[in-house]
Amino acid sequence: MVKQLTKAITKQKQNKLLQFEPYDKQLAFLNAGATQRVRGFMAGNRCGKTYAGSMEGAMHLTGIYPKWWKGKRFDNPTKVWAGSDTTESTRDILQEAYMGGKLEEDWGTGAIPKENIVKTTKRQGVADAIDTIWVRHSSGGLSEITFKSYDQGRKKWQGTSRDFIQLDEEPPTDIWSEAFTRTMTTKGHIIITFTPLNGLTEICEQL
Repeated sequence: MVKQLTKAITKQKQNKLLQFEPYDKQLAFLNAGATQRVRGFMAGNRCGKTYAGSMEGAMHLTGIYPKWWKGKRFDNPTKVWAGSDTTESTRDILQEAYMGGKLEEDWGTGAIPKENIVKTTKRQGVADAIDTIWVRHSSGGLSEITFKSYDQGRKKWQGTSRDFIQLDEEPPTDIWSEAFTRTMTTKGHIIITFTPLNGLTEICEQL
């Protein structure tokens, strides 16, 4: 009985994606993806912006969508980027949101279910930072998500096309421009989850 209960609790911790129930503003933001390719979730700190964004990212990576979902759907494996100000902030906020924590024993308790995590590679030079995760998609193929940071500079944001990009906090305009370029051929989606600390910027006006 104790073993069964422990297994049930462990499984629950590893399936936050299916447990996610967005509040009204999160739901409106997520559902807007049905018609809007670029979206912004502007709100104060601790309002669940990053959490909602990572949940959407995990849905696109896994192909697992809840019954209430009315937003964008990808039927095939996706290529995703998720980035923030620095490698450290990306590790501490986005990586934790997607994986559940820095340490390997915590992986699978975030937005991506443990059973869907196939392989990871580490980011060089930063302790406990993940570079790329390969995720099992419901279609049978593999999706991938790579964590990036704004302090890497624009050149690190160039390269291949992406299906979905999550920018956590407002990026420099050159990286914002690169995000558009990476999603042009795929008609991919870009979301930015941030607190508008810099006032009415050029990026804010575009959202």
